Order: sequence, then structure tokens, then C-alpha cells
Amino acid sequence: MENKKFLQKIETMRGEGNPIDLHGVDLSQADLNGVDLSEINLTGATLSGAELMGANLMGANLSKANLSGAKLNGAKLNGANLSKANLSSAHLKWVDLSEANLDQADLSEVNLHKANLSETDLINANLRGADLNEADLSQANLMRANLSGANLSGANLNRCNLSVVDLSETNLSQADLSGSSLAWTTLNGADLNQTDLSGSNLNWATLNEVDLQEVDLSKAIYNDQTEWPDDFSDQSHGAILIQKPQ
Repeated sequence: MENKKFLQKIETMRGEGNPIDLHGVDLSQADLNGVDLSEINLTGATLSGAELMGANLMGANLSKANLSGAKLNGAKLNGANLSKANLSSAHLKWVDLSEANLDQADLSEVNLHKANLSETDLINANLRGADLNEADLSQANLMRANLSGANLSGANLNRCNLSVVDLSETNLSQADLSGSSLAWTTLNGADLNQTDLSGSNLNWATLNEVDLQEVDLSKAIYNDQTEWPDDFSDQSHGAILIQKPQ
């Protein structure tokens, strides 16, 4: 669909006050910078390589949409439904994805530098190799997500659910994971230089191949199934062993 015709169609439908249903539409490579696409049904749409910088997609339904390689820098996607969407290699710097649904979405190799992902649903999402440097993921649900090889340096992961997550080889230097749940999570090979894990839940976590020298583990809880480096001492790090009830 040509850009001009598409925008005219959107304007007409908005003027009529009807819900806008464009499921399955092909907008690949389209120039939609700054366009208002809020609340539109774009389920299964093709937006690969599209220009959507600064676009308004608040509350839009983009479930199962193909946004691979799309340029979404600075776009507003808060509250949008992106479940099972393909966003691989997309450009998402400074994007607002707060409270969005990204359940099972493909975000591999995505640039999310300084993006807002607070309170976002990222259950089972693929974030392998993603750049989340200084991103805000506070209170996000990342249960069973794949973050292997991702860059989370300086990211805000305060009170996140990171249970059953693959964080192997991940850069978490200077990241804030205070109060987060990392139960059953693998951190082997992760960079934890000056990482804040205070008050976190590390029950059943695997940390036996990480350097904990500069990590804040004060009041972090763990159990007898947590795997630590051989030289680990809870007394020197301030972590608390949760004993099994007798």
C-alpha cells in the first residue's frame, strides 16, 4: 500500500470514529516517521524495514507482526501488544515500551539503548545479544527469557522477575538488580563488575563461574542449592542463607 493512500485511509477511519483494523497489512519499507498509529489493530502486519521513528503506537495491537529491521528510535509503544512479534535487529533506542506485552517476542540483536521497558511483560522473550545499555527494566517480568550475550551494563533491573533466565555471558556491569528474583537463573560467565544484587532472590541460581569481588550481595537470599564460586563467603558479602525448615 502506498504511503499517501495508507495515511489517507487512517485519517478517514479516525474521522468516522470507527476502530481501525489493518491486520495483515503490508507496510514493509514504508516511511511512517512520526505517524499516529495508536490503538490500531496491526495483528500479523508486515513492517519489516519500515521507518517508524517517533511514531505513536501506544496501545496498538502488533501481535505476531514482523518488525524485523524496523527503525523505531524514539517511538511510543507503551501499552502496545507485541506478543510473538518479530523485532529482530530492529532499532529501538529511547523507545517507550513501558507496560507493553512482549511475551515470546523476538528481540534478538536489538538496540534498546536507554529504552523504557518498565513493568513490561517479556516472558519467554528472546533478547539474545540485545543492547540494553542503560535501559529501564524496573519491575519487568523476564521469566524464562533468553538474555545470553546481552549488554545490560548500567541497566535498571530493580525488582524484576528474572527467574529461570539465561544470563550467561551477559554484561551486567553497574546494573541495578536490587530486589529482583533470580531463582533458577544462570549467571555463569556474566560480567558482574559493580553490579547491585542487594536484596535479590538467588535460590537455586548458578554463579559458580563468576567474579563476585565487586558485587553488592547485601541481604540477598540463597539456599543450599545455589551454586557459588569455591571462595564464596556469605559473611563477607552479606548474603543470607535460607535454611530448610526442620
